[in-house]
Amino acid sequence: MKIVVAGTGYVGLVTGVALAHIGHNVTCVDVDESKIEKMKKGISPIYEDGLEKLMKDNKNRLTYTTDCKNAYKDADVIFIGVGTPERADGSANLDYVYSVVSEISESLQKDCVVVIKSTVPIGTNDEIEKYLKDNVKKGLKVYVASNPEFLAQGTAIKDTFYASRIIVGTEDKKADEIMRKVYEPLTKPPYNVPYLSMNRKSAEMVKYASNDFLALKVSYINEIANFCEKVGANIEDVTLGMGYDPRIGSKFLKPGIGYGGSCFPKDTKALHWLSKELDTELKTIKACIEVNKIQKIKLYEKLKNDFKSLKGLNVAVLGLTFKPGTDDMREAPSIDNVLLLLDSGANVKAYDPIGVENFKRVIKNKIVDDGITGNINYFNSIDDAIKDTDAVMIMTEWPEIVNYDIKKFEKLMKTPMVYDGRNCYKLEEISKTKIEYKSIGR
Repeated sequence: MKIVVAGTGYVGLVTGVALAHIGHNVTCVDVDESKIEKMKKGISPIYEDGLEKLMKDNKNRLTYTTDCKNAYKDADVIFIGVGTPERADGSANLDYVYSVVSEISESLQKDCVVVIKSTVPIGTNDEIEKYLKDNVKKGLKVYVASNPEFLAQGTAIKDTFYASRIIVGTEDKKADEIMRKVYEPLTKPPYNVPYLSMNRKSAEMVKYASNDFLALKVSYINEIANFCEKVGANIEDVTLGMGYDPRIGSKFLKPGIGYGGSCFPKDTKALHWLSKELDTELKTIKACIEVNKIQKIKLYEKLKNDFKSLKGLNVAVLGLTFKPGTDDMREAPSIDNVLLLLDSGANVKAYDPIGVENFKRVIKNKIVDDGITGNINYFNSIDDAIKDTDAVMIMTEWPEIVNYDIKKFEKLMKTPMVYDGRNCYKLEEISKTKIEYKSIGR
């Protein structure tokens, strides 16, 4: 089977490399020539643990190209894994998806299954199939399958090979048979991934329902953590007690400063937007979005309450990415907090082991767009970042930060005031120091 993957971001590239690893010949297509040239040299354009090794291990089964027409024309299966960013109103922007669909319709020379791996609103697969059938060469049979991804950045390789399930939505027996052949190696040892077949709309809904439920769980526990602070309870004891209940479970019960990344923010907004369009507003999802927006600046609010003025204050921000193990800045809480700090006149000293360059690009655009002026400097070590600072704000629980010697906060800071948005340190250890420590729900 000749497989083509359109898009070489987190979803597309990981999918393509994984399919090559289980024995398929895969062509990865992207419009960005610089990315393609990097991949031809075995260099991944994204930071994902283990990905480059897999690219090198399977280089004989992987091809990278910008020549989409030649790639699509004789493909047996084409996976679409391009971005679906949110529009200003919260709806999903499908321009990239339809751009690929249009190219496929113009290029296809044989029967093919087109697999939508991008996260798309319910009903999109039906529209894509109609478009393809109306526009491909006469006589060709084109099937469309919904195959949502459930990858977490930082663990995407493991999440692919040892997935909790493979979801495939089709409206035709032939399409399901072909998809089962594609994924057959993953359904056998050593992977043993369950394969679940359903109709397309159900498959599309599984993706949104799963992500939005997890986002709800995060927002719920963050609100409980905020309440714990008011009543004198310890959120870590509370979540420990909750997690023992098998109906609840312990995952996604870690309080913090909100969720970010490429999935939860846009998927909650997209489903809420669609529910309003269908006149059946999902009020729990609406509340989840509102809670997360407030939670993201929780540390800034704590800092502002402790200082009469932030003007001229030297503040170190430790961790810039939305979570450890990735260089992704999408919806990272650090962005909102740094912008507020700069707008308040504070001097920011920033540190991140991986994401500094991405953060620089994002924050530069935000500063220009919002008309903010301020002083921000970047450092290669935590020691240098916190030296002579009035306060530290922890945004990401990188191992370098979690395992940092807390005594250095006392030694290097001007005033040892630490605002921890990820509850990195044990209260028992903090109590042995002179650090004024503010965390979430404790």
